[in-house]
Amino acid sequence: MRFALFLGAATAALAVPAVAFAADPDPKIAPSRDKHAGESPAVPAAEDEQDQDHGHESADSGIIVTAPYVRSQVDVLSGTSVLSGEALTRQIKPTIGDTLASLPGVSASSFGPAVSRPVLRGFQGERIRILTDGIGSIDVSNTSADHAAAINPLNADRIEVLRGPAALLFGSSAIGGVVNVIDSRIPRRIPTEAVHLDLIGNYSSASEQRSAAGHLDVPLGNGIVAHADGSYLKTGDLRTGGYLYARNVRDHALAHAIADNEPELAEEASVRGRLHNTAARTWDAAGGLSIIRDGGSLGFAVSRYESLYGVPARFDVHDHGHGGGGGHDHEDVRLNVKQTRFDVRAEVETGGLFEMLRFRGAAADYRHDEIEPDGAIGTSFFNQGWEGRVELVQADRGGWRGAIGGQFLLRDFRVEGDEKFLPQSSTQQFGLFTLQSFDLGPLKAEAGARYEHSDIRAKADVDLGNPDIARRFDAFSFSLGASYALAPGIRIGLSGSRTERAPSAEEMFANGPHAGTQAFEIGDPGFAKESSWGLEASLKGQGDGYSFALSAYHNWFRNYIYDYQTGAEIDHLPVFQYAQADARYYGLEGELSVRLARLGGFDLNTDLVGDYVHADITGEGPAPRIPALRLLGGLEAQSDRLTTRVEVERVFDQKRIAGYETPTDGYTMVNASISWKPFATKALSLTLSANNLFDVEARRHASVLKDFAPLAGRDFRISARFQL
Repeated sequence: MRFALFLGAATAALAVPAVAFAADPDPKIAPSRDKHAGESPAVPAAEDEQDQDHGHESADSGIIVTAPYVRSQVDVLSGTSVLSGEALTRQIKPTIGDTLASLPGVSASSFGPAVSRPVLRGFQGERIRILTDGIGSIDVSNTSADHAAAINPLNADRIEVLRGPAALLFGSSAIGGVVNVIDSRIPRRIPTEAVHLDLIGNYSSASEQRSAAGHLDVPLGNGIVAHADGSYLKTGDLRTGGYLYARNVRDHALAHAIADNEPELAEEASVRGRLHNTAARTWDAAGGLSIIRDGGSLGFAVSRYESLYGVPARFDVHDHGHGGGGGHDHEDVRLNVKQTRFDVRAEVETGGLFEMLRFRGAAADYRHDEIEPDGAIGTSFFNQGWEGRVELVQADRGGWRGAIGGQFLLRDFRVEGDEKFLPQSSTQQFGLFTLQSFDLGPLKAEAGARYEHSDIRAKADVDLGNPDIARRFDAFSFSLGASYALAPGIRIGLSGSRTERAPSAEEMFANGPHAGTQAFEIGDPGFAKESSWGLEASLKGQGDGYSFALSAYHNWFRNYIYDYQTGAEIDHLPVFQYAQADARYYGLEGELSVRLARLGGFDLNTDLVGDYVHADITGEGPAPRIPALRLLGGLEAQSDRLTTRVEVERVFDQKRIAGYETPTDGYTMVNASISWKPFATKALSLTLSANNLFDVEARRHASVLKDFAPLAGRDFRISARFQL
């Protein structure tokens, strides 16, 4: 019934012609088109984005399209990052978290080569929205850190990251930020070629990864464009640097080995090499069609995603010697993920007060099975979701621009099996939002507001001991900000925000063992709304041979929802309890890029990225799983045909830890790469990367399994990209 209603709404929105979705217009658009963001995409981009790229950033890396209208990064008050072109080719990994981990303010969880979600400013899970072309991934990746997002970075044309208040246009759950993966499954432009082909292949030594992806766009005449794409990825177990298990795990095992006279226990805890049960196999395929006219466009896409991957086990000194480093019955769990998805996008130029009407929607049927070591299905997760978004973009009137819109999200979620830890639940969210901006010359100001109603219901479940539960929440959020031009291309800004977020079904209703994270999770159905006040100051600039961005932020939370390890165990699993308390987050993040010289056709550039987060739970101490201070510096020599880069990343020790957390040692990682375009046409590009050159042991504090699942060791990667 809901799917029929979704199609009905989509049909109504599509009954008028349309132009590319403004929250994600043609990613190949040039910065000079910022002031002409409403132009029809029937006019093709002058050059392909990859052709325009001269190494570190593509020509349009200075604009943000994840917004109601295209804006310069300098004009966005919150922290923003763009990954596209050759930089995206060099950084691309099998997971969205690892792909983005070098950006300012971004860390990642880590469960091996197949599972890694981004962590923005210390926030993860329900406070981060991962979008594909402006619409949610419609999976269960927000439910647990071991659940991979059903989005393949191999299909991305461009990835944008918004941190801070600007992300609230995409939902109250985006308080930490938004990651928008922009692809071309619904074509946005008419190719100038008879056939537009984009192929990419990768090999990685650390996980023996082999992957390939292809995109095909064909103009069929009369403004109709057909699209097809597909990708395949296969990895073995991840080879790590140093010990598999952290120092505290090894010391604990050694103490037990001495006490129990079992020397083999200490030997087992001191293993190195490959991380057991982290192999993966993923494929996806999609087809799309668009009708593009001078006054609008209409398009849809259908896709299928499947992935089979393993999750590393905890080391249990009480049950050693059973393969994979112990772990009771929860070792060697594999997840078999399947998703079928339907996407639609429409846009029409209306004229008058509102220059454009846009609709973007998606529906998906998702399932994954958690497979036990004997091959039996232990637990299955089912999720059916529908999400839609309508925007009316106001015409520019003397420097006043804006947009108003509405959004809905419907979700039916259930878990079945031996380790069911959540009852069947349904979530309905409806929101209204607006963004208004004012260009007053040197002074620019903007205001945004969002109202969101959430209806969350859980069915009675005898096994979990919960009755029928229905909770309703009304959340109001708003932001105000302004920036001032200190000099051409340099702006200082200040913004404030008040946000509210309804608790999720997982935070309220969890009550049972979860094999993927090897934890017993307990929620609280009585949670109140979470609210916060926030301030953010920014200094941004760009000019000939330089760019920089610096942000400082502070958030005060009331009724902050977090999970913490209690120290208890149920069924040999550590208990993680959701709780609510006041909290405070503050931090700094910045990036700087400078051209040092021009020598023999090469630009010699240097860049620096840094970020720091400090987070406390009132009355408890440090918040759990907060990333440590990080600095990353790089040196590049760039030309039209050849680019070389070396970078050093220093992640410091994290000793500010929550109860029952363990400290995480810092590390210094050195990476290098060389990219070559052998032909003047630039149709072919080759990239060779060497990551973690000195094979150091590295762990991310934000990962719940960081003591048992380190990052990759020395990794040689080769990528080839061909465009026609």
